[in-house]
Amino acid sequence: MTEQTSGKPRVVVLGGGFGGLATVRALRKTDVDVVLIDRHNYNTFQPLLYQVATATLNPGDVTWFLRAVREHNPRVRFVNGEVSTIDHEQREVLLEGGEAVRYDYLVIATGVTANFFGVPGADKYALPLYTRAQALAVRDRLFAGLEYAAAHRQGEDVRIVVVGGGATGVETAGALAELRNNDMPVTYPELSRERTHVTLIEMAPQLLSAFGEKSQEYARKALLKRDVDLRLNTTVKEVRENGVVVGDDEFLPAGVVVWASGIKAPDAVANWGVPQGRGGRIKVDDHLRVEGLDKVFAVGDIAVEEGDRALPQLAQPALQGGDYVARQIKADLHGEQVEPFKYKDKGILATIGRSSAVAEATHLPRMQGFPAWVIWTGVHVFTLLGVRNRAAAMVNLGSRYLFWHRSHNAIVGDTPTAHTLRPGTDAAKLDEVAEAHSSEPA
Repeated sequence: MTEQTSGKPRVVVLGGGFGGLATVRALRKTDVDVVLIDRHNYNTFQPLLYQVATATLNPGDVTWFLRAVREHNPRVRFVNGEVSTIDHEQREVLLEGGEAVRYDYLVIATGVTANFFGVPGADKYALPLYTRAQALAVRDRLFAGLEYAAAHRQGEDVRIVVVGGGATGVETAGALAELRNNDMPVTYPELSRERTHVTLIEMAPQLLSAFGEKSQEYARKALLKRDVDLRLNTTVKEVRENGVVVGDDEFLPAGVVVWASGIKAPDAVANWGVPQGRGGRIKVDDHLRVEGLDKVFAVGDIAVEEGDRALPQLAQPALQGGDYVARQIKADLHGEQVEPFKYKDKGILATIGRSSAVAEATHLPRMQGFPAWVIWTGVHVFTLLGVRNRAAAMVNLGSRYLFWHRSHNAIVGDTPTAHTLRPGTDAAKLDEVAEAHSSEPA
């Protein structure tokens, strides 16, 4: 990157997710230069990644070109790079390849990754759902496995396992169950519906722990109605290439294991000279300043506050945190102070499938079923970045849910032809397919 010489203070933002973009946009009327750094040149709308993984949305529906942020602020510069280390004394961010980017203010909003909690085999065989590439890997592995089963395993049991009973796990299991119930009888007549299983494993006694009891019970019943095999109070002891070991050493054969349980900071954060707390996330104070560092902030899931200041891992804390840090930078430039960050809880949402969701929105009664599903759909489509993305998501989601009994089309990628998958093909062979196409263009 060519160094700017405008003489204005420089704000460097690491990460183009919810928190990073909120910071950049809130600074558009502040007299500073902004450098946005991300290892991808697109923003990913993570709440809808499971729709990509289950073949309802295109990957391009949930990604947005980060360089387009300059439309409203030409002082923003985007750098496509990955952070190696941070020199806080020199106020420099060092990128892979040796490039250094100077900063006056630094905002870390890089997001998190899957936490496998040391479960043997999970990091090797389970598929998380935090990035676009991972969603494509799940989708391609899923359909490669179905094609293999249709060619070689007719009459045998086929199973997909989802680990984690939070919103992502519940939404993924519900979408997979509807794929199995509504589409596969038409598209995969070779596979018996009764012998095709979707299993959701959760170590807690209930689903959706962040929700109230009525929402939890509704989600449980809605998944059971869709014939999801619920395994509550169940721990995963090991993930193997062909299934999982749970509970009292019970082995569940599975062609795909989706990991939707827990988060942690990427390992690279340990090299950034920042204090780390739970899950390796960056410790911040009540002003979202990184503890012990001046003019360095962290927002979104990568930040962790202690005690009763702990924030949920949702989009809203990141959005509000980004806006707050931008206000704090503006105040600091004028020698002013701002009040501590106070999160305004707007509620939580989760969908189980078509016309089925739970909504606990602030200032509204708690809802389940179709009304909650309408709210969930509206909020998610509206929150997508870009008019094109909103229109494409509306069309794809609308056609999927309005014409579910007549439309069985799936948005798929490349899979090997059936004759190339010989009996005995293991998960590693199917993973080659997913890996080969996980970087496919939007």
